[in-house]
Amino acid sequence: MGLGSTKAQIWCRKSLGEERYKTNNIDNIFIKTNNMKIALIGYGKMGHIIEEVALKRGHEVVCKIDVNNQNDFDSDLFASADVAIEFTSPSTAYNNCLKAFERNKKVVSGSTGWFESHKEEMAKRCKEEGKTLFWASNFSIGVALFSALNKRLAQLMNGFSQYDCVIEEQHHTEKKDAPSGTAITLAEGIIENLDRKKSWVKGIFCTEEGMKNDDFTPKDDELIIDSFRIGDEKGTHTVTYECEDDFISITHKAYSRNGFALGAVLAAEYVQSHEGLLGINDLMNL
Repeated sequence: MGLGSTKAQIWCRKSLGEERYKTNNIDNIFIKTNNMKIALIGYGKMGHIIEEVALKRGHEVVCKIDVNNQNDFDSDLFASADVAIEFTSPSTAYNNCLKAFERNKKVVSGSTGWFESHKEEMAKRCKEEGKTLFWASNFSIGVALFSALNKRLAQLMNGFSQYDCVIEEQHHTEKKDAPSGTAITLAEGIIENLDRKKSWVKGIFCTEEGMKNDDFTPKDDELIIDSFRIGDEKGTHTVTYECEDDFISITHKAYSRNGFALGAVLAAEYVQSHEGLLGINDLMNL
């Protein structure tokens, strides 16, 4: 089968998927809670799409905080919100969560590149101070299912040591952290279930300007994560097991950011009746 045929198949699947999605009523996905008042922290591309999804599900966006209006954390509108949804950057997410906590707001955060180094602190705040943080490296329902599949595949591959494993992630050129938070989550799921891998390491980092770290040689017990930054790529993650005879590969590819936005709004609905340090597995009951 030629490359053109493969591209045609991908195009057909994408087109069918989009058409099928259009026929679904977004209000029928999961059981919706009472209408919420939402504060958005970060009003970039994701913030705009989250607002659109929230409104379609009958919620109200009462406050939008971005870099130019940080004083609105102290506004009456922010005070009126039932939950804050935070999508910003690795350098600002932690402080944004603390500001929301100080104002007794439950937080849903999809910012990556910060949580790993503050996880213990966040868990302590949630347990001892009664705070609520729902954090996920990826809010896509499809990615949650993909992560569960990834763990199961690692369990199956544990008895077949001839296969080595590598993760590849692709994102748009504006994404600041590498590897992606989703790739790290996938790596952690593999390491938990594949005895021959003890840690993950950064592999190739390729951008439109060139390639870095392409001469890196990992140890046998290290799991490589290769990262690529390409155009407006929404997010593709591939886990591959390969030996001399064949390879097995599983892939999740996002066609748009709508799935991430929907997951974030579903998480915001979920925290209305749940508290503590939460994640996508809690929402999906995985």
